[in-house]
Amino acid sequence: MSQKTIGASLRSQGISRRGFLKFCAATASMLALPPAVIPQIAHALENAKRQSVIWLSFQECTGCTESLTRSHAPTLENLVFDLLSLDYHHTLQAASGDAAEHARELAMEANKGEYLLIVDGSIPTANKGYSTIAGISNIDMFHEVAKDAKAIVAVGTCAAYGGLPKAEPNPTGAVSVEDLITDKPVINVPGCPPIPMVITGIVAHFLTFNTLPELDSLKRPLSFYGQNIHDRCYRRPFYERAQFAETFDDEGAKKGWCLYKLGCKGPTTYNACATAKWNEGVSFPIEAGHGCIGCSEPDFWDAGSFYKALSVPLSGTAQAAGYAVAAGAAMGVAAGAMNMAKRNSARKTHETVSIDDLEREQS
Repeated sequence: MSQKTIGASLRSQGISRRGFLKFCAATASMLALPPAVIPQIAHALENAKRQSVIWLSFQECTGCTESLTRSHAPTLENLVFDLLSLDYHHTLQAASGDAAEHARELAMEANKGEYLLIVDGSIPTANKGYSTIAGISNIDMFHEVAKDAKAIVAVGTCAAYGGLPKAEPNPTGAVSVEDLITDKPVINVPGCPPIPMVITGIVAHFLTFNTLPELDSLKRPLSFYGQNIHDRCYRRPFYERAQFAETFDDEGAKKGWCLYKLGCKGPTTYNACATAKWNEGVSFPIEAGHGCIGCSEPDFWDAGSFYKALSVPLSGTAQAAGYAVAAGAAMGVAAGAMNMAKRNSARKTHETVSIDDLEREQS
């Protein structure tokens, strides 16, 4: 809970002004900001206090924290030692038991109204005893910490939408952060887990500008979730030529053909996987040979088989047939999963349209 500024913290570690400006330039690039913003980032970080962060983990698999530890721009070490005061985190903190809870309470009191709350995992509501921490139910601890938080970041699909715990029949009554919070700024960073750079990028943006980035209708940052994976996928030229892998080990698969027929959900999934990638930009699931499963979209666990091809809209039989003929190979090519829309129409982000329609809009 140090009050030292970020600039002073960096200087105390021997980081030069030149190195600091390089860090600011990398931050601007990561957030898709123009070079003209670099001086603003430098000024903001130079004078900003290290941000107090309380991270709560509820019904989750620790995958989001595992992802965070693999971030390279900035690294977890850069965040914790240079930018943040990570005052509470079940997995990363050294303290345990009463000492850990005391640290959380001290951080809440010392930074009242200013700390950033990060949550991963859904919150059970059917029975408070389903998940507890230090004898406190998840929902009670969440409301206690959220009360005086400046903003809340829901990291991972479980926190953002309920995720796997909320999948039918949802025995624990799992809900998302947004289901419980209506009076605080909330930013969703979905993914199962999210890309490491997306998690750290959002925190870096908050530290730099003291505000949330521009969000879409599902409260996801547009800088990372503004385009669907299909639009940026390196396999798209094969889609354009109607060259599709029929199985995971046929000649088409070996040649890197489009995975649409094998259930790829890239056309309906908004994320930065195809550009930011994983493991320091090495690869992402489609590049590794498996179709996108749509993990950054609401209710993806209940959206149907991961290996069933998307279908065209059902707005008209003749129109649907026309789309299928135009796509070639007598198959429908679409950007909407209709069963997902029926399950959660109130939270639908984008209209379900055919890929042909999307391409016409872009041209």
